[in-house]
Amino acid sequence: MPAIKHFITLNDGTQVPWLAFGTGTVHYRRDATPVVELALNNGITHLDGAQAYANEESIGAGIKAAGKPRSELYIVTKLNEHTPVKDVRTSLLSSLQKLGVDYVDLFLIHSPHGHNSQGTLPALWKEMEEIKKDGLAKSIGVSNFRVEDLNIVLENAQIKPAVNQIEFHPYVWKAIKPVVELCKEQGIIVASYGGRSSIARLPGGPVDEVLETIRARVEKTHGQPVSAGQILTKWILQKNAIVVMTTTKESRIKEFIDAENVPDLTTEEINAIEDSGSQIHKRIFMRHVFGE
Repeated sequence: MPAIKHFITLNDGTQVPWLAFGTGTVHYRRDATPVVELALNNGITHLDGAQAYANEESIGAGIKAAGKPRSELYIVTKLNEHTPVKDVRTSLLSSLQKLGVDYVDLFLIHSPHGHNSQGTLPALWKEMEEIKKDGLAKSIGVSNFRVEDLNIVLENAQIKPAVNQIEFHPYVWKAIKPVVELCKEQGIIVASYGGRSSIARLPGGPVDEVLETIRARVEKTHGQPVSAGQILTKWILQKNAIVVMTTTKESRIKEFIDAENVPDLTTEEINAIEDSGSQIHKRIFMRHVFGE
């Protein structure tokens, strides 16, 4: 059974498996029990959920079905973006009950939407800090936060966010680069989602030819088959970012895990991916947060 070998260290000293199985998108509002069990039985230990996905009970059921001890798992959930500040703790306690655990390893604010316009981000982050202090979440962070949202939190934080989870693929690279740079400067790890969107959802764009050239070179170096998806995953991993993936297929889970064994991309190849991706801008998710 493949196993994750690479871990990323957060600014609070905890370590995260670089690859997470996400239970949104195709699993949104669906029973995720079988796919969570499948992921766990194939070597995934990092599960990425959210209150908004409306399937936390099935994540818990999948964990139970796989029979994995809690100590071997890294479990993430996210605060629904419409949750009032006063209800943050109650909402997490509800999530813990659904997941069948006493704590989550990482609790994220799903997006700043609403709270930034209402001026409640500082109060919201204070609630997150209290949750960490009380041990309900080992680490706390944010998701879909722009530079201005991060700055509001950082100006008022006693505890810095450990993670900012954002859409991350070549066709948003130019837009997210300032966020990525701020996170690096502040010691915040970026978690990526939608990493294969340029080939899975937006095929035929300028990045395709670049990926094929790189894929052929890496495959020759590796001496084993390499996919374009693995090249994109490797590009993200070489940014020291967490990769959140999702699928319904066992073969795809194994392909993602094996991406860490693919030879590193060269600086020139990384630049080529970013230059080609920057020719167009295509955001797939959470467009309302960015006014798109």
